[in-house]
Amino acid sequence: MQIFPLAGGVQPFPASYFSSAPSLTLPIFPKSDSCRVCSVACSERTPRSSSSSSPADVVEKPNHAVSLSSRRAAVAAVQKSTDLASSLSSTEQVLQVQDLNIILRYFGESKRWQDASQIFYWMQSRGKTNFASYSSFIKFMGKSHDPKLALQAYSTIQDDSTRHNVSICNAVLGCLIRNGKFDSSLKLFSEMKKGGLKPDVVTYSTLLSGCMKAKLGYPKALEIIQEMKANCLQMDEVIYGTLLAICASNNLVKEAKTFFQQMKDDGLVPNIFHYSSLLNAYSVEGNCEEADKLLQDMTSAGLVPNKVLLTTLLKVYVRGRFFEKSRELLVELEKLGHAQEEMPYCLLMDGLAKAGHIDEARAVFNDIRNKDVKSDGYAYSIMISAYCRSHQVDEAKQLARDFEACFVKYDLVMLNTLLTAYCRAGEMDSVMQLLKKMDEMAISPDCKTFRILIKYFAKERLYQLGYRMVEDMHGKGYQLDEELCTDLILQLGRAGASLDAFSVYNMLRYGKRTISKALHDKVLNILVDGGLYKDAYVVLKDNLPHISRYSTKRFVLAFMRFGNINLINDVIKALHNSGHRINQEVFQLAVSRYIRKPEKKELLLHLMQWMAGQGYVVDSSSRNLLLKKSDLFGRQVLAETLSKQHIMSKKLRKQ
Repeated sequence: MQIFPLAGGVQPFPASYFSSAPSLTLPIFPKSDSCRVCSVACSERTPRSSSSSSPADVVEKPNHAVSLSSRRAAVAAVQKSTDLASSLSSTEQVLQVQDLNIILRYFGESKRWQDASQIFYWMQSRGKTNFASYSSFIKFMGKSHDPKLALQAYSTIQDDSTRHNVSICNAVLGCLIRNGKFDSSLKLFSEMKKGGLKPDVVTYSTLLSGCMKAKLGYPKALEIIQEMKANCLQMDEVIYGTLLAICASNNLVKEAKTFFQQMKDDGLVPNIFHYSSLLNAYSVEGNCEEADKLLQDMTSAGLVPNKVLLTTLLKVYVRGRFFEKSRELLVELEKLGHAQEEMPYCLLMDGLAKAGHIDEARAVFNDIRNKDVKSDGYAYSIMISAYCRSHQVDEAKQLARDFEACFVKYDLVMLNTLLTAYCRAGEMDSVMQLLKKMDEMAISPDCKTFRILIKYFAKERLYQLGYRMVEDMHGKGYQLDEELCTDLILQLGRAGASLDAFSVYNMLRYGKRTISKALHDKVLNILVDGGLYKDAYVVLKDNLPHISRYSTKRFVLAFMRFGNINLINDVIKALHNSGHRINQEVFQLAVSRYIRKPEKKELLLHLMQWMAGQGYVVDSSSRNLLLKKSDLFGRQVLAETLSKQHIMSKKLRKQ
């Protein structure tokens, strides 16, 4: 089984797809001594057929009454049919499982996903499937970015020997990994082993391919290799190729060199793919010297550099800022016919622009247009970004207009580039038109899109639009950061939208981000200004060590006057417990509030008792006020409380 395409090109599907899809339920492997285990000693990575008698999953016996030519004709008819249901119905008596599998593979390889699904479900309904049917369908659904259908198909397998077939499990693993569900693939792998199945080399190779873009992918790859060796499985060219790619994607040059040498020591001969992966690792540091040595080693081994390898070499030269060598290599690529598309030019142009050589970058961009090089618009994206970085806003805006005039198709990278240009230029109408196009083309914004828009709306004082962007960003699972949110929080506060400012603060806080002391302080003051005293109390209580004394005093005085009277005692106690000494002004305000609300006398008496216990005394003005209102609070109880306060006052004076 050749898995180079999987190892080198797994592209996670956008998270927005899975946010609207049902959660994936992994298949459970029951522990059973009778599980069929595929042999890993076989020379080819191909599944063996099941011996189960299940009518849905057994390989159908040939019907000798139907000629081979009739079956071939029926296969061709179904493949060419525009009415698949009718065509299948008319050829049902002729087509056998092997024939239907050929049709299924034909539709899958042609990327006709709907037709592939239709014929698979038709096969299921008539009991015309075997393990190859499931393996093919699951693999194609992975390529079509629909892991939900693949897992649903797997869950319908009734025959244990088919369900526990390693090849089918490998197909499900590959499906999950292709769609960016690496964690789910690891869970399936764990269930697979618990069920008594023995993973083969393809299983480990498939899992390794998922490590390339996974967080902490390299350590996980080492764990997988260690387990593989513990199971007495040998590393092959595919495994080494994937490891080199993982090292390159994680900027691990030294480790890549070690694996490359280990591969040679194991008696395996590197091919173009291995050399390209190691060269890609060298591009991280722009190591021109090591790259040239590797190229000599490769040619000495009789390998001829191909387009991919030479383009990777160009990337090494550009990253190392060897621009003369880069230009020479680009000319060589042109002579070999490897520069008919924009990528090599874009590598050089991007390197020049980031090095500050904007005029030279513009010259390369003009070459692309003058030489009729095939472009998908990536060159425009690089040049617009370069203009924005160099503060040439008018040039960026004009080039964005040129792109929109030349290209109908957009991708998210280009949309973000155009948004950046228009936001820098303050082109509100253009920004809103682009957002409308994103909706029309069903392109879901990513984290970068949100950051661009939030910063722009904050700059333009469009507070509510900025707030909506933060809500959407948080709702889609992207993490906010303080730099992005602080300006918006302050502007919302100044605009009187204190509650919205508090909402942004909470989204930031619950995103498990560390927040600076200054921001807690600023949010507290915004809430006090907005009259949101209860929310302000929450901020104060949770962050008292980080709140300034000025802001604390400001909050307490405001709360005593206007805050929820039922929480006055709680606020005073919280401040005292945190080490703050409560002054008489605070007590006077509290007593005044309680006197205006005789129904809260229990809270007042409780406060005075607590004050006595903590060494606080009632000042003379508050005492006189209480005596005037003694009939409202009960003369006897109030007299006893004030007496205790008087005794406490004498003790304090003696000290």
